[in-house]
Amino acid sequence: MRMMTEKHLVTGATGFTGYNLVKRLVKEGNEVSVLVRKTINTEKLKKLGVNLILGDIRDKNLINSAVRDIDIVYHLAAAWRDVGVPDKVFWDVNVNGTRNLLEASLRANVERFIHCSTGGVLGHIANPPANETFPYNPGDIYQKTKCEGEKLAVEYFHKKGLAGVVVRPTGIYGPGDLRFLKLFKTIYDGKFIMVGKGDVLYHLVYIDDLIDGYVLCGQKGTAIGQTYIIGGDGYVSLNELVSLIAKTLDVPVPKKRFPFFWPVWMAAFACEIACKPFGISPPIFRRRVDIFRKNRAFDISKARKEIGYTPKVGLGEGLKKTAEWYKEEGYIGQ
Repeated sequence: MRMMTEKHLVTGATGFTGYNLVKRLVKEGNEVSVLVRKTINTEKLKKLGVNLILGDIRDKNLINSAVRDIDIVYHLAAAWRDVGVPDKVFWDVNVNGTRNLLEASLRANVERFIHCSTGGVLGHIANPPANETFPYNPGDIYQKTKCEGEKLAVEYFHKKGLAGVVVRPTGIYGPGDLRFLKLFKTIYDGKFIMVGKGDVLYHLVYIDDLIDGYVLCGQKGTAIGQTYIIGGDGYVSLNELVSLIAKTLDVPVPKKRFPFFWPVWMAAFACEIACKPFGISPPIFRRRVDIFRKNRAFDISKARKEIGYTPKVGLGEGLKKTAEWYKEEGYIGQ
């Protein structure tokens, strides 16, 4: 087991997960550098006292410099929420950018490389729950490019001698996250409409538990060369998740339903096409509506057994903390 008193580089540090990881690493007394784009607000990171490296993961010269004298790299940067941008952007960032960082880390003799993938590389789980041996089945461009990025990482770990670990988080949530805000807000406002039966499965992981998983992958010698799914203690149906959120918000459980998925999917597709010429983010898009048709349920027993990962925050507690943060920040209830 490694001692956490080393030099770390974190990419994607201005994102929800990346920022929380940086906070943990700094709190534990590590020297942390972060790679962030020049256009991103870095005020919160500056307050943590980290070393800011301004630039882009696609810049090979910058990456070569960034990894110099680094012990552990946590690679979380990705193109994922961008809608209406060319597929080339996803390939350049999620695949070519990952290759740049892997190659530079190999040359710099980085001691460990933690690669953030996603449970989405498995796509729809036909026979849940899925574990790390399930075949790749990516759907959209984000999942496809993350899948290729993961394959690259595995190649460097197994064939080129870079000591590394692949982490596949399940659905990430918690205070500070805005990805689930729309779901919470529509339920709170009584505007949520269930599409289909609502019997698809969804697996969440509270942010603090996920960070525990990352830190363990950076510490445990048994983790080297392995892939781990990091998720919460269990999964629920979408119906159950919506009911839990409604009870947490102290509002009636939504009853509105639209029984057919594909008309909604086509409407989302049309919305993406209509918004693209204007460079605006569509209010509804295909990746978002996929929550109504794809099973996302996983088995985390490998991480439990091999690195001692144990989720500590139950779904009810985590949803309550998230809802309280949304209210405190004025996102709902105003």
